[in-house]
Amino acid sequence: MSDVAIGVRSSKKRAAEQMRKAVAYLFLLAGSVVLAVPFLWMLSTSLKEEGAVFELPPKWIPTHIEWSNYSFVLGEANLLHGFMNTLIIVIPTTLIGLFTSALAAYAFARIQFPARNTLFVMLLATMMIPGVVTMIPTFILYKNVGWVDSWLPLMVPGMFGAAAAVFFLRQFFMSIPSELEDAAMMDGLNPIQIFIKIILPLSKPALMAQGIFGFLGGYNDFLGPLIYINTPEKFTLQLVLASFQGMYTSNWTYIMAGSILALIPTALLFFFAQRYFVEGVTLTGMKG
Repeated sequence: MSDVAIGVRSSKKRAAEQMRKAVAYLFLLAGSVVLAVPFLWMLSTSLKEEGAVFELPPKWIPTHIEWSNYSFVLGEANLLHGFMNTLIIVIPTTLIGLFTSALAAYAFARIQFPARNTLFVMLLATMMIPGVVTMIPTFILYKNVGWVDSWLPLMVPGMFGAAAAVFFLRQFFMSIPSELEDAAMMDGLNPIQIFIKIILPLSKPALMAQGIFGFLGGYNDFLGPLIYINTPEKFTLQLVLASFQGMYTSNWTYIMAGSILALIPTALLFFFAQRYFVEGVTLTGMKG
């Protein structure tokens, strides 16, 4: 085959590869636009007067920007108070629950004990039980122990770990070479020291990924606080946002302004932790 033919074939391959990339980027751009439109509309609505929300034709840029929507939800609506309540609930629950999940995952990944695989399958089976099935029994239980209208039902169960987190972390721990633990044992470390000094530092990406999942799950939880919390002073962020919506009318400008403010912490969390998040999910998925 002549050099000319080889050059032509190489140029065709490069052109085809560039075309595939262009098509892929086009689809990604289209998907980005689809995802961005609701957010932009939410931002636009948050800056409108109440009477201009449903006007036709709709305006993306408000004629008069109403900054008072944000001052209202931050001040009179006690959005900041609800935000602080949410952080008080979510942060300790996520941290303690992540540690207990890691302990259980390490036991399933490394420690040999009777019926280990059977217990692990039973643990995974709990993920198939819908939450609504246990909603009434758990409410009766918490009512009998006096936990209703407190944050305890939202915190204590999560502090004992989650089946999904145990499964995720177990897969990651199994990818860590056991030779590291053998060497640590030869240096005189016990299993707890190995777990804390060796396993946890090596598992930072997986722990960060599960921490983000746990934080977002608690941060966005609406049904739990709605069921267990009655006192307005104990309302979480999601309940404060829901209070803007009444039975017969809803102030959508306040709802959208509050939603924009509620979105900021989660967006910042993902922005600063996305490297660990992607790395943790990728490395865990590589281990079968």
